[in-house]
Amino acid sequence: MSEFNGLGMSMANISRLSNARTRSISAENPTGEKGKGGMAGPDPDGAARELGVGWKCRPYTPVEPGETVTLADISGPGAIQSMWFVNADRDTILRIYWDSQEFPSVECPVCDFFALPWGYIHAQVSSVPVAVNPNCGCNCYWEMPFRKRCRITVENQNPTQAKRCYHQINYTLTDMPDDRAYFHAQFRRANPLPYKEPYTVVDGIKGRGQYVGTSMGWGINNSGWWGEGEIKFFIDGDREFPTICGTGTEDYFGGSLNWDLNGQYATYTTPFLGMHQVLRPNGAYNSQHRHAMYRWHVLDPVRFERDLRVTIQSLGWRSEGRFLPTQNDVSSVAYWYQTLPAAPFPQLPDRDALEVV
Repeated sequence: MSEFNGLGMSMANISRLSNARTRSISAENPTGEKGKGGMAGPDPDGAARELGVGWKCRPYTPVEPGETVTLADISGPGAIQSMWFVNADRDTILRIYWDSQEFPSVECPVCDFFALPWGYIHAQVSSVPVAVNPNCGCNCYWEMPFRKRCRITVENQNPTQAKRCYHQINYTLTDMPDDRAYFHAQFRRANPLPYKEPYTVVDGIKGRGQYVGTSMGWGINNSGWWGEGEIKFFIDGDREFPTICGTGTEDYFGGSLNWDLNGQYATYTTPFLGMHQVLRPNGAYNSQHRHAMYRWHVLDPVRFERDLRVTIQSLGWRSEGRFLPTQNDVSSVAYWYQTLPAAPFPQLPDRDALEVV
């Protein structure tokens, strides 16, 4: 039996010994080096000024207005195994770069990465890859392998307000098998979605890999039920018609029949899918509901050999039993693994286009 490299952790292999080396990056150990944690000196006006070195002198990384800060710069081979962030919002942009790639493979607001599209309001997420706990403690367990280098940055797009970036990035340094692909996550938003246009979750993926998840925010600009739209996966050259076609929005996220219990939307959060947040106006089906959903394809990844495009329709009801293509505020993060090199992402919307009001 070959030596266990410490990847693919589960209850089935937690007892296995490995030569993998565990490291962690936080504001208290920004390089992740062995024996280098908690060395910062206290701020003269800080809470640890009387206690000195080792007594919680630097619990966060300051990010000034308009500044981009490198949180982690790790030489491989290895893999990110978990991450924890606080204070998620649309002003803070997370980017992750693998190996020698010039373009990021992860680029999205921190809140959306953790399935919080309306990030200024807490919502519990109790899934396997992502957990959000009171009060907006954001955790993820996507395994993110790299061979040469991993670089993680955050950008503060707020022009006047500094941010306190609380973070913990836990990783392992270990041998990397040839069949391990690279993690990607891409944010998109249409506000409003043009009439009779399907929403594009992701497009332009080139390479070999597997699609592993979707998180979405859906702001409803009309009254009535809005989730009749089908999700479609166009795999390896599909053009007009997809290989995978869903039956409705709530169906894709694991619910049914409008998520309606006794005339109200019912939220849920489970290991692999959820509709975990509803911001409600008065009246069950009145305009301006806002929903947050996730669907993790951990046990049923969508595999592709050359390319992938994913779309979903925004579809409600109009008079006389006819479908209404709706013009809602729709945002998403697509999550997948693929080989490198990867295609550059579309330009991220600017701060005004990202803002939730």
